[in-house]
Amino acid sequence: MMVRVERVLDEAKVQELRGLIDAGEWVDGNETSGHQSRLAKQNRQLRQGSDVEKTAGAIVLDALGRAPEFIAAALPLKVFPPLFNRYEGGEAFGAHVDNSIRRLDGTDFRIRSDLSATLFLADPDSYEGGELIIEDLFGEHRVKLPTGDLILYPASSVHRVTPVTSGARTASFFWLQSMVRDDGEREQLYRLDRTVRLLSSERGPADRAVLELTNLYHNLMRRWGDA
Repeated sequence: MMVRVERVLDEAKVQELRGLIDAGEWVDGNETSGHQSRLAKQNRQLRQGSDVEKTAGAIVLDALGRAPEFIAAALPLKVFPPLFNRYEGGEAFGAHVDNSIRRLDGTDFRIRSDLSATLFLADPDSYEGGELIIEDLFGEHRVKLPTGDLILYPASSVHRVTPVTSGARTASFFWLQSMVRDDGEREQLYRLDRTVRLLSSERGPADRAVLELTNLYHNLMRRWGDA
């Protein structure tokens, strides 16, 4: 399941974040790559563990916590601290799959990467190329979103970033472990949650059908979820 979450960051927050990270130290993006990704990856990355990265990551995490659509779709249990990358001058990231387990260097923090996320931080008209291509059974999906919007997709997907031929593509990216491991079960819960919210807005939260569907949602969470 792929979900677009609009306006995770508003324009003011995007500008605040860009002012912070643009002044930070950018290094070879392979600083955090596994063996397979190292062969395919050409970009730069805000130095992991730097004070700038930690401050910027906290801004992203705070915004995610206030994004109900993200929470409904991801059902996050643990989120890897957000990273930041930049592509320009023909840089790209060839087809690859994200590591199943992500560890934070120097700590005992680790997650199972159920979902990957990219939060776009550059105006799509300011650069050429740089589409995120995600493959699934229905083919390829090309993603290039406005600033502040986020794409959430299964970390098991083969994906790539096309070469940036002019301008610069800047984004935050991270992985998360969901309370619901199975993507199909997570999709059913998301669809049910959206239905509950729609009916609740039309009929009110005390409506009998809303209550029954809410009960079903939580019983499925008890069956499928880990906390």
